[in-house]
Amino acid sequence: MMETPENIITKKDKAVRLHSLDALRGFDMFWVVSGEFIFHGIASVVKQKHSLEQSIVDWQIITNDSLNSIERFFVGVSNQLHHSPWNGFTFYDLIFPLFIFIAGVSMPYSFGQRLEKSGINLAVARKTIYRSLLKRTLLLVVLGMVVNGALQFSGYENTRFASVLGRIALSCFFAAIIYLNAGVRYRVAWFIALLLGYWAMMMWAPVPGFGAGVLTPEGNFAAYVDRVLLPGKLHRTVYDPEGLLSTIPAIGSALLGIFTGQFLRSSSQNLSSSKRTMILLVSGVVLIIAGWGWGLVFPVNKTIWTSSFVLYAGGWSVLLFAMFYFVMDVAGYKKWSMPFVWMGMNAILIYVAAHGLVSFESTSQFLFGGLISRAPGIWHTALLWAGVAAIQFAGLYYLYKKRIFLKV
Repeated sequence: MMETPENIITKKDKAVRLHSLDALRGFDMFWVVSGEFIFHGIASVVKQKHSLEQSIVDWQIITNDSLNSIERFFVGVSNQLHHSPWNGFTFYDLIFPLFIFIAGVSMPYSFGQRLEKSGINLAVARKTIYRSLLKRTLLLVVLGMVVNGALQFSGYENTRFASVLGRIALSCFFAAIIYLNAGVRYRVAWFIALLLGYWAMMMWAPVPGFGAGVLTPEGNFAAYVDRVLLPGKLHRTVYDPEGLLSTIPAIGSALLGIFTGQFLRSSSQNLSSSKRTMILLVSGVVLIIAGWGWGLVFPVNKTIWTSSFVLYAGGWSVLLFAMFYFVMDVAGYKKWSMPFVWMGMNAILIYVAAHGLVSFESTSQFLFGGLISRAPGIWHTALLWAGVAAIQFAGLYYLYKKRIFLKV
């Protein structure tokens, strides 16, 4: 993943940062470091409130329509902030592939600039990029293991080697190799081959004791590969959601981002911003429809990262990016999104910090516990996590102002 990508658009020979990409990365990260818990907390307040009122009034029949709409909003968002049990799709299932997609969007800008500046020394430039890619990949794989608790030294068999950061690293590494060594047609061919090849393996490769084409947690071919080849501990005992084989289609998620970034970069002189936005929106809808259609025979499933999931999640990723791009980089409404930019430009840092390095909950309780205790008990969780978000954004703002970014 490009932590602080050189996502630059050239306009009249002046470099302008693609604001929407940083903001969307931060928006995406917000949900996994504090946002989901705020909304779960508020939804819990709504549910507890109406469970107490059940003997008095049916919660679905509320005279205050505006309050009813607000309550339904928070409960609805909370319901979307859970992974699908197996097949299916929720907003929470989008967060991971969206992150990989964003990393892909940044590549044509960061790599493209370096290659263009190199002049005739393309071989030297590529070698430098390869070295940087390898370093970034290894570092993210190690950080992923650290987030999983590898530093606890509880034994090889209790160490989980697969991780969210590891999947980001590997999928983006191979997508970058394809981008740097293949033209547009061959990149598209790689994308199609990866998705069709994964589908063929999942449907036709036999699993001992289950046969071929069994897409259950225990019986699918990706889970079997994890049990045979993935070292250490599997996250779900019989499979790992960030396992080996399912990383193959995740490369496709990064390639979709590359296609998007390349389109924006190459069309900046030929198409108006509005036309580029419209093309992105239409492309997103087409991908969603294609993913849904393929999902009828190869279900949309985030856990095993099915090919239909790549298209379906990719479509929503393109739509979200198009909206952010139009609002911020085309219409110029940027100020409201600055907190997301602070988070997006230090996304890896806040992810690692929130997943084991810093106890934001304890810090929030220490700083705001007195105020929180004065509120009704059912509000304590929501307020505690609102405090966590405030601490995170304050720290990230400080780093942003000091121009301190974790470059991975």
